[in-house]
Amino acid sequence: MNKEMDLRGKNVLVVGSGVSGVAAAGLLKEEGASLVLFDSNRELDTRALAQKHPVFAGARIILGEMTERDMESIALAVLSPGVPLELPLVAAMRAKNIPIAGEIELAYHYAKGRLAAITGTNGKTTTTALTGEILANYYKDVKVVGNIGIPYTSVAAETTEDTVTVAEISSFQLETTESFAPEVSAILNITPDHLNRHHTMECYIQTKLSITKSQGAKGVCVLNYEDEALRAFGERANVQVLYFSSKRPLAHGLYLKDKEIFYADGRGKTEKVVHVDEMNILGLHNYENAMAATGIALCMGVPMEKIVEVLKRFQAVEHRIEYVTERNGVKYYNDSKGTNPDAAIKGIQAMTRPTYLIGGGYDKESLYDEWIESFDGKVKKLVLIGQTKEKIAACARAHGFFDVVLCETLAEAIDVCHRNAKAGEAVLLSPACASWGMFKNYEERGRMFKEYVRALS
Repeated sequence: MNKEMDLRGKNVLVVGSGVSGVAAAGLLKEEGASLVLFDSNRELDTRALAQKHPVFAGARIILGEMTERDMESIALAVLSPGVPLELPLVAAMRAKNIPIAGEIELAYHYAKGRLAAITGTNGKTTTTALTGEILANYYKDVKVVGNIGIPYTSVAAETTEDTVTVAEISSFQLETTESFAPEVSAILNITPDHLNRHHTMECYIQTKLSITKSQGAKGVCVLNYEDEALRAFGERANVQVLYFSSKRPLAHGLYLKDKEIFYADGRGKTEKVVHVDEMNILGLHNYENAMAATGIALCMGVPMEKIVEVLKRFQAVEHRIEYVTERNGVKYYNDSKGTNPDAAIKGIQAMTRPTYLIGGGYDKESLYDEWIESFDGKVKKLVLIGQTKEKIAACARAHGFFDVVLCETLAEAIDVCHRNAKAGEAVLLSPACASWGMFKNYEERGRMFKEYVRALS
């Protein structure tokens, strides 16, 4: 899809009736397209669907299966991020040369103003939220969208030339981008995740790197110097590169040294940004997120003093090493956003007390060896739930960690921790797995954890 494509009066297919599909349909309808909805659930009640989401009223709705005849008049197909590109439906549309776009690509087609986009395996939500708050401290019209929970298509029509948008972009969303070209992009890190969808690390890495593919020579990409794949990419990238590092000084970029963050402008001038103790976020990974957000903001023209103001007041986002409460001297933390082993490692590293760790969930074909090895004497008991509990338990035993409890529900896991943890210790929900199968999403899992914990006596 390109910026010149006019969809007025044309039949546009939206695949999926979830949050992204509803938002995409709303934008398409507003822009004058003729809406066609496909959902593979043939049992869907179309009348109830239209009542719940009036945007589908009057749309042609196809359930269960699309025929070749159904595809004949389709000018564009818009896929929700959860729709795998390997589906026979997608192959059939490609065989008919039907253009395919994702919700992010569609939004970009209609959006105005300036755009910064953030991807990476971990830290996206915190970095996006922080970047959005920094930009809003300087610019009047700032929108924060994407994988953070607000579909880009839901706000694209509201943007003007004065709008500055910050988008959190997942690998699923990047699969269906073509002309998407942020002014500034950032790739925070790349570690194994979603291999059940991408199948190989090489494919996953290339998908993440594709955020830069249409930026051009004037575009800037903020990269983690300590990620080997990203450092190598930066050396050959067709965009300008600004690095950040948590391990070494840089001649040009942001770096952490002796608990202070510095910015070197590449022309011999270096200035202190902030001392980490002046911020309200914990852990090395969050200092990296802060450096990335600072780099993006600088590239978007925000003065350093405006950046520092926000760095000093920003609070951790919900579900990411979020302090919940203290019960009987035991502190409880919600890290439900730790949906893969690398993210969960960051959760463990942030703990300063002996910790009862709740993990497990949906199997994304991840390996858990490095996660178990990161316990480093901090984890007193590993309490497991979900589809992966046996797999993780076996991995723990293979690494010499035997204090493992298997539970059927999150409530049971919390009860085990509550009965065993003593004053001065901590309980951490940091699953290293997705929430699907037991919960709608990681947000629901985190909210339920907080509700159960706050109800403890």
